[in-house]
Amino acid sequence: MSHPPSHADWDARPFDAFAAFVVTPDFVLTSSRQSDPVPLPISTESATIYKFMFGKFATWMLERGLTMSTVNAADLRRFIELSKDGRRDLNSKIAYRYLRLLERCFEYLGRAPNPARQAIVATDRAHLAEDAPMTALSADDLQRFLAALPAGRGDDTEGHAGWKRRRDRAMQIVMALAGLRVAEAIGLLVDEVGRQPDIDGGLELNITPEAKHRTSYEHTTTLPRAGVAELTAWLKERAELAIPGDLVFPANLEGEPLHKATVYRQTRATFERAGIAVARAGGRTLRNSFAVQQLEQGVPRSELTTALGLALERSTEAYRYAHLHEAPNDGSADDAPADDPDDAHAPPP
Repeated sequence: MSHPPSHADWDARPFDAFAAFVVTPDFVLTSSRQSDPVPLPISTESATIYKFMFGKFATWMLERGLTMSTVNAADLRRFIELSKDGRRDLNSKIAYRYLRLLERCFEYLGRAPNPARQAIVATDRAHLAEDAPMTALSADDLQRFLAALPAGRGDDTEGHAGWKRRRDRAMQIVMALAGLRVAEAIGLLVDEVGRQPDIDGGLELNITPEAKHRTSYEHTTTLPRAGVAELTAWLKERAELAIPGDLVFPANLEGEPLHKATVYRQTRATFERAGIAVARAGGRTLRNSFAVQQLEQGVPRSELTTALGLALERSTEAYRYAHLHEAPNDGSADDAPADDPDDAHAPPP
């Protein structure tokens, strides 16, 4: 440890104290996974996520007149169990990460016993490790979704009127049939789309992580024959529009990138037209659906790991237990879709 922490600073200005701490090797040394005798500070991106998390806790703590010297395990459990309108503010996995982050802070401060460690022990670990089961669409439901997409270009289409609807149609098809994250779809480049279909009529998408998603790895996935014609038609229209830049799905005729919220709104609109009411009516459910169908078709987990751009094969395990959603036969939606949680910050473990 480079120098003893100032408890007074952590009590009076907890966020400033944490912001200074998280960018030092001292923070890395508090990790149970740390093995390097001369650790390097964490990345700027990781530090930003950790600061966001600690800032949420610090605000909650100060609003209640608590400090890092006085907050206890019971207080921490109250924090992670906060709810609004019957819904937990932090899902269980994120709650556990908060406790682990705070455990590192209290270890650095030398608090014994460590209140965050006590909170972890006192909380059912199985409960902390579980989330509400992920939702995926059944094969029939997915067909309902695809049938509700914005209209394609027809013979009666005048010029390029409505080109954004056709962009959205192609993008949602790519997310649903090739398993792309929203960020990967937004950042998909023209040069990343294969030029020649394979023997089955599929088209490779060679995803590079730059400017896409912080946990995305370079990988190749295949858009099946059912989606190739749609993507090819859109790329042809994109070229006719002479949109500058390299983005396959630009926001405007200037070639600027789409905002994630725009993609969510358009995807949610398709769910609503299809009469499919799911809590996460966005790209995440489409990606889940792709993964589940791949497993059901017998695709090995190693291949699915590659197709999804995941770092570890065990990350695909959750898809085996996904809840398959079946839409009502009458096409009505039972519940209004909730906000997409894809924007929630989750730090690396």
